[in-house]
Amino acid sequence: MRYFIKLAYKGTNYHGWQYQPEVNSVQETLNKALSIVLKSVIDVVGAGRTDTGVHAKQMYAHFDFETAIDSQQLVRKLNSFLPKDIVIYDIIKVADEAHARFDATKRTYEYHIHTFKDAFENDSSWLHQLPLDLDKMNEACQILFKHHDFECFSKTHTDVRTFNCVIFEAHWTQNGNKIVFTITADRFLRNMVRAIVGTMINIGLNKITLDDFEKIIESKDRSQAGFSVPAHGLYLTQIEYEYIN
Repeated sequence: MRYFIKLAYKGTNYHGWQYQPEVNSVQETLNKALSIVLKSVIDVVGAGRTDTGVHAKQMYAHFDFETAIDSQQLVRKLNSFLPKDIVIYDIIKVADEAHARFDATKRTYEYHIHTFKDAFENDSSWLHQLPLDLDKMNEACQILFKHHDFECFSKTHTDVRTFNCVIFEAHWTQNGNKIVFTITADRFLRNMVRAIVGTMINIGLNKITLDDFEKIIESKDRSQAGFSVPAHGLYLTQIEYEYIN
């Protein structure tokens, strides 16, 4: 039987989602907890990878288990066993062929910036104190919708078949000292959101123009795009499936 896990985590203490030898990962921590609670070797498959320090307000993973599971009881046991920076929200029985990664239709990320020093935001938002032109940065978002190949924002030397992504939503909002960039797409490339944000920061600082931004995308050259903003401001906030509300 196949089950989906709906979870969230603060990524500060982890070297990303994906298992890596000799370092702490969310996937390994979850595998260990499930294996102990279910008294069977469990290996979860995540909906995607988050890098070191990146957070997830909503993440899905799937695993197989041979018998029926009491979902509410398992959620309670896992949450009492897991560290306080990982929380399980639900365990969902799905079809045997359902896949947490390949069946996802949309993913949404947010990047959080605070514009004044905040003692409580050091691990969860990036401090950027220079004034930004959010109107121009939102104009740049409209340019994203015109394109599908985002190789210029991808980490180099990655093993992917295509750099094409369909972006459904992208916008900047500000509330007091808090600025948030939200972006939704069918898929994302490695480092894509952080590179887009860094490039748009340069637009907001009037270091590059909107025409420059479009030329960067058309160049397909990572060296033409801006810097990658720090990981600790990035959140995976939503993953959508046709068969899960």
